[in-house]
Amino acid sequence: MDMLPLEGVRVLEIGQLLAIPGAGQQLVELGADVIKLEPPGGEVARRTDAAYAVAILRSYNRGKRSVQLDLKDPDDHQVARDLVATCDVVLHNMRPGTLERLGFEHQQLTEIRPDIISVSVSGFGPEGPSATRPGLDIAAQAESGLMSVTGEADRDPQRVGAPIIDHTTTYLVTQAVLAALLRRARFGVGTEVRVPLLDVAIHLQTCNWTEQQITGQMMSRCGNGQPSAAPAADVIHAADGPIVVSGYQDHAWARLCEAAGRPELVDDPRFADNPSRVANRAELMSTLSEALQGRSAAETVDQLAAAGVVAAVVRSYDQVLRAEDVIANGVFTSARTAAGEEYVVPSLPYRADPPLWRTPGPVPEAGENDAEIRAEASRGRPIAHGSR
Repeated sequence: MDMLPLEGVRVLEIGQLLAIPGAGQQLVELGADVIKLEPPGGEVARRTDAAYAVAILRSYNRGKRSVQLDLKDPDDHQVARDLVATCDVVLHNMRPGTLERLGFEHQQLTEIRPDIISVSVSGFGPEGPSATRPGLDIAAQAESGLMSVTGEADRDPQRVGAPIIDHTTTYLVTQAVLAALLRRARFGVGTEVRVPLLDVAIHLQTCNWTEQQITGQMMSRCGNGQPSAAPAADVIHAADGPIVVSGYQDHAWARLCEAAGRPELVDDPRFADNPSRVANRAELMSTLSEALQGRSAAETVDQLAAAGVVAAVVRSYDQVLRAEDVIANGVFTSARTAAGEEYVVPSLPYRADPPLWRTPGPVPEAGENDAEIRAEASRGRPIAHGSR
């Protein structure tokens, strides 16, 4: 027995692209049987030849089962309703109002199963004037203020280099599902959860919002480095590439100066305390870069770390794959397509004893499990389903 936490839990996923499929992927790994309900022809990621769409499909649909249903067709509509009766959780990221018109809004689902847990992801939430606007990760980055604080001060706003809002949403949806399942186990009630990408993006910046109130100054782009601390998340160019350094607390600053071979900088009035270092950041970074530029990035990080200073090499993806810490932690796991093509993906980023999650099977073809899922729906109860 695997003793996975979600063994026996069944999830119906009516989603596409990243946020909902990504959450469904985590639930699969935690032991749930996740049924991916796709329209005829499959979800949009299957019908887009961009490498990004293919990557989403391969990253976030492993180990699921797929059924193709046209929810506008009366017969398929009834199959879907019968399927809901066998499920514990329904996930979707259709625009607000769409599932209601199709008869699958939360209150309508409770008529099928009173203790159902439903989670919906939208761009801007179901209530405001933007409820029906298309809303992807980039729109949330823009309208949450995140892009306004990302990038160089004299350049255009920048998006974060990964769909960070979608990715974060997958974890929040999973957290909400786990909390709702626990409450149902304790109190016997279902839950409706609504997760707007805009809210997630704003929540990610909690510290920024608080800092702006403390300083009374508008948060803005400043490139690398923390606006009110120095050196903090600042980039220094070593002999063979960049590193990042944080040593803004007085004791850390003293250690950094010693490790850089410039202990006299501790008493330099330009850098006497954190406010002085922030005011003279350009001179500070120039001085540190000059002191450290003759060493390799790895050597510099090793020396600073030995002195108790936070420092790290800025790695490319190829370097990440070869990094000893990444290999030791088993960060990447093998995966394969239904056709047998192998690739690697990051696994869930925690370990437990006994294990809390499994390595799932391949991405199903669209409608691969039509017959078995339709049969299960008609019987009105789930069939035990192990790891694919």
